[in-house]
Amino acid sequence: MAYVRKSCETCSTYCLSSGTIAAGQDHGQGGGGPFCSIPSRCGKEEGRYYVLGLLGKAGSHRQAHRRPRSADHRRTHTDPSLTALQRAPEGQPATRLGIGDKMVQMELFRSEEMNLVQLIIPSESAHDTVSYLAELGLLQFKDLNPDKSPFQRTYANQVKRCAEMARKLRYFRDQMGKASLTPAARPALDGGWSAQNGDVDLDDLEVKLSELESELTEILANTDKLNRAHAELTELNLVLQKAGAFFSSARDNATEAQRRELEGLSGSSEDMDRPLLLEQEMQIEPSKQVRLGYVSGVVPKAKALAFERILFRATRGNMFLKQAPIEQPVTDPATGEKVEKVVFVVFFAGERARLKVTKICEAFGANKYPFPEDATRQRQVKIQVASRLNELHQTLEAGNLHRDNVLTNIGYKLEEWTLLVRREKAVYHTLNMLSIDVTRKCLVAEGWCPVAAKSRIQDALQRAAFDSNSQVGTIFQVLHTKELPPTYYRTNKFTGAFQEIVDAYGVGRYREANPGVFSIITFPFLFAVMFGDWGHGIILLLASLYLVLNEKKYMSQKLGDIMDMAFGGRYVILLMSIFSIYTGFIYNEFFSVPFKIFGNSAYTCRDHPDIPWDQCESATTVGLIKLGDQPYPFGLDPAWHGSRSELPFTNSLKMKMSILLGVTQMNVGIILSYFNAKFFSKPLNVWYEFVPQILFLGSLFGYLSILIIVKWCTGSQADLYHVMIYMFLSPTDDLGDNELFWGQKQLQIVFLVIAFVAVPWMLLPKPLILKKQHEQRLAGRTYGILGGSDTESVNGDDEHEEFEFGEVFVHQMIHTIEFVLGAVSNTASYLRLWALSLAHAELSAVFYERVLLLAFEYDNIIIRLIGLIVFTIATLGVLLVMETLSAFLHALRLHWVEFMNKFYMGDGYKFHPFAFATLGEDDD
Repeated sequence: MAYVRKSCETCSTYCLSSGTIAAGQDHGQGGGGPFCSIPSRCGKEEGRYYVLGLLGKAGSHRQAHRRPRSADHRRTHTDPSLTALQRAPEGQPATRLGIGDKMVQMELFRSEEMNLVQLIIPSESAHDTVSYLAELGLLQFKDLNPDKSPFQRTYANQVKRCAEMARKLRYFRDQMGKASLTPAARPALDGGWSAQNGDVDLDDLEVKLSELESELTEILANTDKLNRAHAELTELNLVLQKAGAFFSSARDNATEAQRRELEGLSGSSEDMDRPLLLEQEMQIEPSKQVRLGYVSGVVPKAKALAFERILFRATRGNMFLKQAPIEQPVTDPATGEKVEKVVFVVFFAGERARLKVTKICEAFGANKYPFPEDATRQRQVKIQVASRLNELHQTLEAGNLHRDNVLTNIGYKLEEWTLLVRREKAVYHTLNMLSIDVTRKCLVAEGWCPVAAKSRIQDALQRAAFDSNSQVGTIFQVLHTKELPPTYYRTNKFTGAFQEIVDAYGVGRYREANPGVFSIITFPFLFAVMFGDWGHGIILLLASLYLVLNEKKYMSQKLGDIMDMAFGGRYVILLMSIFSIYTGFIYNEFFSVPFKIFGNSAYTCRDHPDIPWDQCESATTVGLIKLGDQPYPFGLDPAWHGSRSELPFTNSLKMKMSILLGVTQMNVGIILSYFNAKFFSKPLNVWYEFVPQILFLGSLFGYLSILIIVKWCTGSQADLYHVMIYMFLSPTDDLGDNELFWGQKQLQIVFLVIAFVAVPWMLLPKPLILKKQHEQRLAGRTYGILGGSDTESVNGDDEHEEFEFGEVFVHQMIHTIEFVLGAVSNTASYLRLWALSLAHAELSAVFYERVLLLAFEYDNIIIRLIGLIVFTIATLGVLLVMETLSAFLHALRLHWVEFMNKFYMGDGYKFHPFAFATLGEDDD
């Protein structure tokens, strides 16, 4: 069905219709009938676009809009693909935005413009309204009941119900995990929230979950009883086997001993083998014999030795203990765990000894089982136990099958139910943040939303009112406030990781310049300056490409901490590897080995010009000579590697390059402070912070950068250290051989004067002007400065805030000292680019030359293999893990401290809209 943008004949409001409008035709008439797009009034509003089914005036006008809603009609309203329609010329079909196009494209340089809005929601449509807004995910609600505890809020009972249902669902999930069952896949929410909410009623779900929990609890309780009985019968069966074997052996020995006594065949040596108890019984008259008692059972093997020792001490040795270990671990009836145990039989005499043995068995967790003394009775008990075990085994199998069937049926709906309960709990939790009108007929909500999303929020409000059959629409109005809005950047999976790096330092203040835009390039580039090796870069590239190509797989899995961190920064690692390959080509290093990729070297052997540089034996002693004036086409000439002057040359190159990069980035930071000052209309910050800062930095370190470039271009041998030091110590002295261009001394004096003037320029004027402005505001007058209207106070824009000149002056003095000292320390801090690059190159060279090449000098294949393994481990562990982490942290510090402190306040707070898409397991 095509929806056409038409004009309402009654109120001249542009609407969407599936039919046509005849002249003079009223609302709701004709084919499909257009609906008024303004919920509270009829009036012409050019260029607005809404989903069909919107509400008009209250009363008869609203009723004229009402249409009987069929299933297809409701499905049209709840289809999220129709929640936003692109503007179309009148009379032409309106095209719809994709699901991913949540709103118009937002800029990343400054946070999205925000509005504080108020919603007055009828009670009957409150639930649907909050649900629709959560589907949209563009409104951050404010808590209007901060003084109320969670138990005093209106929807506390509904939150408790959802929490209880979430507990039952977690219980089902735990039982499925114990049964080695997997829940069904999460359902696709193609029908939107309303479709899901329409399929399952929360009250019915609560009853269903209670019934399933009762059934499952009963099944598990019966299963536990059966398992305990099975474990006890298993232990009894083992006691019957082990103790029966002991009694049988003792009976046979006693019979044999009696036979030998009667026949007189036993000798003195055989008396030692006669059973002691039997000997005592034979020596005592039958009327005076004491009948021995015994206790049989099982005890954990770990406690068997202590068990025997305590029995011996408690009975003072008047007992006889026989133990037989069980070959396989058995299930303990009390804990249900597999435990190694020992079968024991304790013989004793007297009731007192029996009580002692019984208490000791209880203390050691020994399970006692009755053992019949009669052999016939033993056989009968064994048969009964075996039969009972067989019955229990069959019963357990049937019970487990029934349990698995119940859990499987639950698993088909578990994800859907979990999602529904999670969303319902979030909705009621949000409703608790709303204040209720005194008549209890409407709820008042306040929150922040992007300005560009207001039309979409209004669409959602109108759809919610329509679908909930509310007679009154939600009132949407913008509030004017001086409260600082939240900061919101629209990022994607690529820019999000770089924005997180910035937000880890501090969330940007509302609408201030975002360093995340520049970090997308500068962060991986500065990392690559320290990590420059295109061999190592290729390995990083392959690892990052693997994560990028398998991102759908890993996004659906729960990863470990380290893997989750690497996966979240996969695009950062991708750019880092690409820039590392680029700087590796500049440094001409592949695992510290140079390659003639861009042509032959311009250098040759000093003694024998016809011999190539890589075959010259005197390259490391007398050096090489250059043929011609043409430089190497790209990057470092391979002849420098291994030469006598390699280290001084690369040190000088990387040190000067680090200073140039640092000064450039710091100047960019200062320039961004200018754009912040202009954007927030603070001319004082422009004239008394930006201007002296850019002059101070440029007159000193900008001048040093010019000297570096001039020295490179002219090939001068001037000592730049001497030039910069004596620029302060003796500015009027003659430069001599250190003079790079005519007028350098006079230019140095001018720069020195500018640097000294810039310090009081930053310190004094701004506090004095702010003091003057405050005095004139108190006198009822206004004071303009330089054509602007700067109304700054200590903390910003509040004109009625008390002004303390001492605090302002101290704050400005700290800011001035911090910048002056920071200009020196920050420039020196960029030398870490040189230091880390040198360390990486030298470590790579050591591993290559002292491990790999040294091993390959031997003809033994085992030594070569060991050398290759050690080289691989060292490269992966040290260069690709530790060095990567080190370079990453140093690049992070350069951005946080040296770059961002020039302009970035970082004292804002994030925009956290209420959205179903961001709900996780923690919200259960």
